[in-house]
Amino acid sequence: MARPQPATVVLAGGHESHGGRDLAALVAADPAVHAAAPAGRPLTEAVRSALADGEGPVCVVPMTLGRDPRLVADAARALRWLAAGEGRGRLALTAPFAAAEHLVGWLRAAAGPAPDGALLVTAPAAGPFEDAELFRIARLVRQYGRHRWVEVAFEGGDPDPVEGAERCRLLGAREVTAVPASFGPAPHPAPSGARDGGPLLRPAALAGVVAARTAAALHLLGHGEDGIAAGLDAEHGHGYAHTHAHTHAHGHIHGPGEAHHHGHPHPHQAHQHHPHAPAPTPH
Repeated sequence: MARPQPATVVLAGGHESHGGRDLAALVAADPAVHAAAPAGRPLTEAVRSALADGEGPVCVVPMTLGRDPRLVADAARALRWLAAGEGRGRLALTAPFAAAEHLVGWLRAAAGPAPDGALLVTAPAAGPFEDAELFRIARLVRQYGRHRWVEVAFEGGDPDPVEGAERCRLLGAREVTAVPASFGPAPHPAPSGARDGGPLLRPAALAGVVAARTAAALHLLGHGEDGIAAGLDAEHGHGYAHTHAHTHAHGHIHGPGEAHHHGHPHPHQAHQHHPHAPAPTPH
């Protein structure tokens, strides 16, 4: 059996990476990574360039830490027509870089031991649902971590890092450590009195997760599954709740001749929403 050709990788960036700008170091360090671009026309053009540069497969990795399902869906929409044309059989959308449970673990590991200190989780401000998700993640970090206080702050949002650090001190924290829940650094300079906890993940850890997502996508591509259809559904259930008429707990009402099944998802669809690569050690 012939060995699969190595893939060229394109990173799709969203609010967690400032549209891909925070991924520049990863692009420069990893020869397999062709470019990082925000979803939409820039991503389409980056993928088109990668397809033209060689004859091997091209894998697009949605660079989300679990708070940007829209990025996955937007990336899928950007790839749909390329996959039906010049990228037919060569183009794959991988599972997202991470899910929320990975982010919880990475934040716990990056924070280090500080039972009398506070962890200030920072991220670029996004939409209300994405920002609310970070508060949920912070609660889980506190529940299963070693810090008495875990607070959230947003660059360009409310509360901002200065307000977040002040809240930690008012709560009684002797030390405040700022750690980013994003691909960029913690706010610099760090809020007054706060310690810079460094990046969430080291470059080698970032590259390792990208490689794992790419390898899994190549395996599925070899079986004819490019991941795009599953990616288009990534936003389902995100945002305001929407209503459906239900005949029972797991059934929707459909018109004549329409069928809808709520059994087990396609294996790749499950993989898209629940990536299961080993979590790298951040430091």
